[in-house]
Amino acid sequence: MTAYITALCGGFLIGLSAAILMMVNGRVAGVSGIAGRLLQGVQTATGAAFIAGLIVGPVLFRLLSGAWPAVELAAPWPLLVAGGLFVGYGSRMGSGCTSGHGVVGLARLSHRSMAAVATFMVAAVATVYLMGLFS
Repeated sequence: MTAYITALCGGFLIGLSAAILMMVNGRVAGVSGIAGRLLQGVQTATGAAFIAGLIVGPVLFRLLSGAWPAVELAAPWPLLVAGGLFVGYGSRMGSGCTSGHGVVGLARLSHRSMAAVATFMVAAVATVYLMGLFS
């Protein structure tokens, strides 16, 4: 059980931050939408603080634990950048990202979010399967 405590705490903090953002700002905690509005210069201070929290989180982890969070990248950087661009483009086309639909939309029992998350999951499983075939 102790192996999962950091994931449990992380999930709790994600849910808590999404709830606080909804209560304070009346906005869904969709990271791509918040970041997009911030880059366009139309984001509120609350959204900027939300994005800053995402960046400061690993630094606080380092200060508290003495080590950076472990991250393993099994793909080359160009593939990661291309994937990130596709995800960003898709999230703008789909009016929301995995965090907005998956964390907030599912909690609100949104049918659109249920369809979006099902689509994300099917695409993720297919991608992992196909990448396994070609590696």
